[in-house]
Parts: sequence; structure tokens; C-alpha cells
Amino acid sequence: MPIDRLSIHKIIDGYAQGHFLMAEHEGEPVEWYYTHCRTLIPLDQRFHCPKSLRRAINQNWFEVKINTAFDRVVEGCADRSTTWISTELKQIYHDLNQAGFAYSFETWQGEQLAGGILGIAIAGAFIGESMFYRIPEGSKVAMVKLVEHLRSRGFVLFDAQMMNPHLERFGAYEIDDEQYQQLLQVALRQNCSLL
Repeated sequence: MPIDRLSIHKIIDGYAQGHFLMAEHEGEPVEWYYTHCRTLIPLDQRFHCPKSLRRAINQNWFEVKINTAFDRVVEGCADRSTTWISTELKQIYHDLNQAGFAYSFETWQGEQLAGGILGIAIAGAFIGESMFYRIPEGSKVAMVKLVEHLRSRGFVLFDAQMMNPHLERFGAYEIDDEQYQQLLQVALRQNCSLL
């Protein structure tokens, strides 16, 4: 059942305060979470494009699209042995997409969806929720191209929430809550659009 406009604004307010939504397991309620150590993807020269990706990028292995297969990207992100993206959260993401807040940043090979990143854009902040791939390098190329796109659109914050080895390869770094809140406030004062 779609969520109403009031609920959408409450959800965006939650994200704008630094919270994010998760479900522990399918069938359990979606709840708010907060971490006091936040992982950011750099949008400046600290961003690192792994050498292994340069060939895929230079030879244009993938075409990049935005929001052409949003629900398929959400399904791809949820398609793993243990997932925090429940059926209820899929509906929330769908409704946020319809309201202009949630986006899929996709890589394609011909008619095949190669990979994608799911995220929420609020002013100058992009909150990366999840990513997946079906073709090797699909999600990594999406990451590089997403960073380029966010830079070109004036975004100042790419919040990846929690660190993992995959993000570290791109130069992701952790900051404390005080630094994060300062950067988030700067980002929320920007006038940016992903499209």
C-alpha cells in the first residue's frame, strides 16, 4: 500500500537528520537506525578509481542511465541471502522514487541491466542505500560514474552509511557524528538536482 505525502515528508525529514531505514528481517517492521561513525565517498580528489576499472570505463563497456529500471535495481539490491530490504521497504523506496527523492543509477550492456546503485537525494546530499551487479564491474563502474555525476550537479555529500572493503577501494573514509552533522547541514543548504 503506497505511503501518503505526509509520511514521505516525515521519512525525508528523518534522512535529513542523518537517520536511515532498515528492516532486520522480512516481515519485521522497518525501523530508523543511526550510526555515530559515518562512511563517506569523497567527491573531491580523494576519490580513487581502481586501476582494474579503467579499461571498462575507457572502452565504454557500460551505458549509464538514471531511473529507467528503479524497481529492478531495488530488487537487485535486495536479492541476497540476508537482506535488510524487506517488502515494506521496497514499497517505501518505490514511493520515494515517485515523489522525486529516491533514484537508481544504473549500468547497462545493451538490454541487460549490469548493475546499479540505489540512493536518496536531498538537496546537496546523496545517501547511498545499496548497490548490486549482474555483470562483473557493473556496480563499480556505476560508482565511478555516479561520483562524476554528483560532482557535475554540485552535490557536496555522498553518504555511504557504513564502511566495507568494497567502498574502501574508492577512497571511502569514516568521520565522527559531529563532523557528519556539520557536512550534512552544508549539503542541505545546497540547491541540487540529480536529474
